[in-house]
Amino acid sequence: MSNARSDCEVIVAGGGPVGLCLALLLSRAGISVRVFEAEPAISLDLRASTFHPPTLDMLEPYGVTADLVSRGLVCPHWQIRLHPDGDRAVFDLSVLERETRHPYRLQCEQWKLSESLLAQLRQEGNATVVFGAAVSGVSQDEDGASVTIENDVSCETYRAKFVIGADGARSFVRKAMDLAFDGETYPETTLLVTTLFPFEEHLEGLSNVTYCWKRDGNFSLLKVPGRWRVSIYPREDLSIEEQLSEEMIEASLQEIVPRSEPYVVNEKRAYRVHQRIVARYNKGRLALAGDAAHLNSPSGGMGLNGGVHDAFELSRALTDILRHGAPLSRLDLYDRKRRPIARDQIIAQADRNRARMREKDPEKRRELLADLQSIVNDRTRLHAYLLRSSMIEGLRQAESIT
Repeated sequence: MSNARSDCEVIVAGGGPVGLCLALLLSRAGISVRVFEAEPAISLDLRASTFHPPTLDMLEPYGVTADLVSRGLVCPHWQIRLHPDGDRAVFDLSVLERETRHPYRLQCEQWKLSESLLAQLRQEGNATVVFGAAVSGVSQDEDGASVTIENDVSCETYRAKFVIGADGARSFVRKAMDLAFDGETYPETTLLVTTLFPFEEHLEGLSNVTYCWKRDGNFSLLKVPGRWRVSIYPREDLSIEEQLSEEMIEASLQEIVPRSEPYVVNEKRAYRVHQRIVARYNKGRLALAGDAAHLNSPSGGMGLNGGVHDAFELSRALTDILRHGAPLSRLDLYDRKRRPIARDQIIAQADRNRARMREKDPEKRRELLADLQSIVNDRTRLHAYLLRSSMIEGLRQAESIT
């Protein structure tokens, strides 16, 4: 360790949106930070695309929200719908206008958040972001922590007061902390495709965020600027290769809107959904945030948002320690504030959303839809429901934890 370079106070492993967000918050607090990302550049692949109201509120003072809104799609409502008859429950987010400065969902690709954060970080003199730099070793002692960084030409060790793992589901930092990632992997495979086809011109009253029941299954339609993201949940008795075939994808899209011409698919990928969480978010001078700490079903769009919320709470804890003399145990409060919310709010709520959309019995679907329609027709119940589903309630619960 004596040969390790020590030119920053916090090292962040992972240059995705959560790691970049944490780095920006720390640098704005006057804390020197270095981010190492294994990928050669910001990934432009199909990942999260939904931003909830409180996340937009939190990012606004940093110049990020205005950029996202200018590059995204404002969604004043979202819906759950029976297909093909179109019976639906529409959730109007305007009821939250007294709770947030952004009473809507914003549909904007995750990589645009990363680009916005990186642009801000490039202007910070005390922040460095290095791409193509994989973390291959992590250690700590009473005074600090070190990481070994490998790239195509060298292997170097860097030392800081703290090392943060924002390095995703396969987090190297989490493994170095010797923490289990308990939970389960759902049995189904999800197919995510994008197309320029204008579903809104063919499905009456369609929201930009729509979750649909269809015969013996379900799908979702989420619009981002210029295209639709379609999540398809195909038969479970077929291999991933069969499910990704042009014929299978075409058949699934034709089931949504039948047309004489074939669909043009711009992007596609298959993924499995996990529900996992670590036993604690911190250990000594190491801590975790985002997917490195918790994974959940994408139903409801809470994973990325929860990771950003982690970054804000963790930045406050690190700032208290590094700038205001708080003890190392201040990180325990970060764990108490964020882990129960991830477990009891984000993961549990996403699991309920998934279970509801996985329901295949027509009568039970009608019962579920009728209950949802009774909620949207009662402003008081709708307000309470959207406080939870928009993640406002969870953040308020976290604020009350001491």
